[in-house]
Amino acid sequence: MTEVLTYLSDLDTSLLLAVNSNHSSYWDAFMWLCSRKFEWIPFYVSIFYVLFRNFELRVVLFSLVAMAVVLLFTDCFSSHVIRPFVARLRPSNLENPVSQFIHIVDNHRGGRYGFPSSHASNTWGLVFFIAWLLRRHFLTFFMAAWALLVCYSRLYLGVHYPSDLLAGMVMGAVGASLAYYVFCRISGQEVLTDLKHPYMPVLVGLLTIVVFLSASSFIELS
Repeated sequence: MTEVLTYLSDLDTSLLLAVNSNHSSYWDAFMWLCSRKFEWIPFYVSIFYVLFRNFELRVVLFSLVAMAVVLLFTDCFSSHVIRPFVARLRPSNLENPVSQFIHIVDNHRGGRYGFPSSHASNTWGLVFFIAWLLRRHFLTFFMAAWALLVCYSRLYLGVHYPSDLLAGMVMGAVGASLAYYVFCRISGQEVLTDLKHPYMPVLVGLLTIVVFLSASSFIELS
């Protein structure tokens, strides 16, 4: 059992270093933008637009509360309960021996502990909840790709191990599924077969990524 755990730990570190070691000033800026939360506000607003466009106000409020509960559960529970209990240092933390091999962008090392990843739990929580709620395959595919991009950026920036992200994804999926179950029981909302503008988040998300790609040529990070 010890040998298996050692192998998995070494694999975890090797995957991290494989991603983190391939960097350039351009991709440093791009991944730095992808990893930030506020830069994705137009994307989040487009999701809320779809909800307001297709559901009654009562259902929209229920769905917003449900998503807020998911974020509260995944973010607070991981940050204040699991992380201090597991106490796994981020790879970028100076107390971690592997930090000497980590490429740091803009002097950002994150907090002390990183298991599980809040970025992963939050993004995947949103992906799963919207997937259950709207049931549009292409939208779900795009949002999953968006979540993978955000998770990849966390590896690129050296602030998480792959297993941190995997654990965050599982937390997000579980939290969103439970929240959606309670949401359906309370709201009585059935799956809609005819949605107005369901792919607006895809358009806004793609435009946001294009802006990131364009702006990355002009951003200088330390």
